[in-house]
Amino acid sequence: MVQAIDVHKFFDELHVLKGINLTIERGEVAVLLGPSGSGKSTLIRCINELEQISAGRMYVDGDLMGLREENGRLYRLSDKAIAKQRSRIGMVFQRFNLFPHMTALENVMEAPRQVLGMTKAEAEADAREQLERVGLSDRADHYPSQLSGGQQQRVAIARALAMKPELMLFDEPTSALDPELVGEVLQVMKDLAASGMTMIVVTHEVGFAREVADKVVFMDDGVIVEAGVPADVIGNPQEDRTREFFAKVL
Repeated sequence: MVQAIDVHKFFDELHVLKGINLTIERGEVAVLLGPSGSGKSTLIRCINELEQISAGRMYVDGDLMGLREENGRLYRLSDKAIAKQRSRIGMVFQRFNLFPHMTALENVMEAPRQVLGMTKAEAEADAREQLERVGLSDRADHYPSQLSGGQQQRVAIARALAMKPELMLFDEPTSALDPELVGEVLQVMKDLAASGMTMIVVTHEVGFAREVADKVVFMDDGVIVEAGVPADVIGNPQEDRTREFFAKVL
């Protein structure tokens, strides 16, 4: 589903991703762990073209993201073509980014109507289904200001799911939440993983990684230090840097 080949990313002089090679299979749940500033969030932002890679290639479901190849040369796709590629990928951020003047239902309906061309009735029926999926059918008519942080994040997940994505990206989805609200969001993500959704999750929740991930990727200083099943990477890391990190966080 996702293949990164020698991906580099520079922000001016800052070399943030230093030759990332990574493959995520369809239906796999991959969790990216590592210290702050290791490049985890930048990597998933590059997957759906929120950041343009500086070198290398990024593929999603066989499509070269953001670029087309012609006679051995790469050319940047148009904004419209990139938006079409991105529409197949759901993304959930640290901050919920809900429209404050819209109810939960309207927030979930908006993109399917604007991007997928659904009728109002179709979008509403599907939005109610997605809100039920995240346990918020009774909050459909509430505005974001009337919802807890955990509820707002679950609306954000429902909004992403309403676009019928083939891949879901989560960028530290629980880091802005009060500790007692983290569990409700993680439960929705566990249910989503159990349904077979391909997911890439940047998080500091090591317990979630241990329980749900098919693959754990440990990053530090812009490189993948170690990757494999949770029992190996978390339970029996081979690299000194990985061992040092988990000794501090576990």
